[in-house]
Amino acid sequence: MEHAPGWLTGSLVYLAAAVLAVPLARALGLGSIIGYLAAGIVIGPWGFGFVRNVQDILHFAELGIVLMLFLVGLELEPRRLWSLRRSIFGWGSAQVLGCAALLFLAATLLAGQPWRVGLVAALGLALSSTAIALQVMGERNLLSTSSGQAGFSILLFQDVAAIPILALLPLLGGAGDAGRSPDGAGWLEAARIVAVVLAVVIGGRLLLRPLLRWIARSRTPEIFTAAALLLVVATAASMQFVGLSMALGAFLAGVLLADSEYRQELETDIEPFKGLLLGLFFIAVGMSIDFGVLLASPGLMALLVAGFLALKALAIYALARWIELPAQERPVFVLLLAQGGEFAFVVFQAATGARVLAPQAASLLIGAVAVSMLLGPLLLVLADRWLVPRAGPRRPAPPELSEPQHAPVIIAGFGRYGQIVGRMLAAQGIQSTVLDHDADMIATARAFGYKVFYGDATRLDLLRTAGAASARVLLVAVDDVEQSLRIVDLARRHFPQLELVARARDVTHWNELRDRGVTRVEREVFESSLRSGRTVLEVLGIAPFEARTLAVRFRRANLQLFEDMYPHHKDRAKVIAVTKQARRQLQEQLAQERAASEARQREEERRRGAAS
Repeated sequence: MEHAPGWLTGSLVYLAAAVLAVPLARALGLGSIIGYLAAGIVIGPWGFGFVRNVQDILHFAELGIVLMLFLVGLELEPRRLWSLRRSIFGWGSAQVLGCAALLFLAATLLAGQPWRVGLVAALGLALSSTAIALQVMGERNLLSTSSGQAGFSILLFQDVAAIPILALLPLLGGAGDAGRSPDGAGWLEAARIVAVVLAVVIGGRLLLRPLLRWIARSRTPEIFTAAALLLVVATAASMQFVGLSMALGAFLAGVLLADSEYRQELETDIEPFKGLLLGLFFIAVGMSIDFGVLLASPGLMALLVAGFLALKALAIYALARWIELPAQERPVFVLLLAQGGEFAFVVFQAATGARVLAPQAASLLIGAVAVSMLLGPLLLVLADRWLVPRAGPRRPAPPELSEPQHAPVIIAGFGRYGQIVGRMLAAQGIQSTVLDHDADMIATARAFGYKVFYGDATRLDLLRTAGAASARVLLVAVDDVEQSLRIVDLARRHFPQLELVARARDVTHWNELRDRGVTRVEREVFESSLRSGRTVLEVLGIAPFEARTLAVRFRRANLQLFEDMYPHHKDRAKVIAVTKQARRQLQEQLAQERAASEARQREEERRRGAAS
């Protein structure tokens, strides 16, 4: 292939290496990431040498991380960010600051490094690999577990924390330059970074949605896909222009579109590119491992890798105990976050450019991070065999729904609410396709003879497999409010023929469902609360028939109150006024009826007394 173009030979090498190495690694129980990394080592400069321009490939493959962070941003609606504020900013800051503090003390006190070098090394090594962690959690179906949610929140905080870390580097470089100009170039650089971030946020809010709406009107799917890729690349390029990570720009773009009507289309269009480019990124990481640095100072490299992994593992294990993760989930949680991350490459390279780190120190730190990313998946395999079994049995997640279903009813969520509906339908001989992502609950339900499939109903492909295109009814019975709204949005856009029946957790959830056009909404504890109230009245001496009548009257009035409040539910003062007025009217009406009833009783007693 002497005269073949470079893109052709490169594609042949990368695809062949991945196709051979990844299935082999999976067959050996090592996971796909180890396969990609091993493939990169084999074809890279320290293997057969099929690829020499490793840095060019690594830069291009970073687009996989960019696309992944864009998809992560799409999940981060402002409301969800607020609901996860404790786990993201509490646990995330505890992980980053705790790990950075231990690493900083080790670098300055034990290794004798200057404080600026120790600070940059500690902050860079405190970050974890979002790419590897999310990939592993996805493969193991851990995202729905407590450790998966905690890990996801911490990784989100790390992605956000990278912004101030990178903005800090020019200041550290300026602080150490005795001959710097008096105009404060470091501060100007930081101000320029902040200005660009604000411009991306404000401009994105004002321009992105009208632009996507205009492109969508062309009704050309491939152009919308191209526009989605252009959006990610353009935002990432603007951040790269001022020296920030491309992935951070993509993350901001995703957040800006998290609550837009085009979120599902963007996720569907970007996902295939993300998977392919992430695989290429892992191959490039394997190729980029500089075995020359490793062979030149093997003892120092081994001490550095073992030291920072041990210190991070210590801090993260303490965090896992503090947030009370199940014991059997802690080993995987610790190892996923203990390894170095891809953002460390950016931090250390930027620190070299800012003259905070010497090139030799940066190469050593980058090599240590790359080695840790290679060792991380291997340590996970060892943990699965030695640590996890000793921590206690963990029920493995069942395989996802893969065979197409054709039942007329789909039930999303089979907890306490969905189970009752499913049992009622089964009693009438009506088939339903049940989806849930709680492995323990699925195992329990199957033990009682219920056919429940494992899967996340917020995924478009899974809903299609479940038969949403031909089903008549979709019951949204999941516990989580955000997941419920995402399922409704997905069904409304892609399966308009479905009749939606939804469970509302509270009044706010009820209003949000109504805003989306769902009219068949039931509050989850409303009817049972009415029954309890009726029982209390009977215990207090009110006749059962009268207690039942009062409960029916209250139910009718409450449902009417909801309908009266709905047009004003975004005006808190109006809602309060309508509620108070309706409550006062009901109390007055019931008081009048009680007075009339008591008067009738007295009149009947008087007549009986006169007759006797």
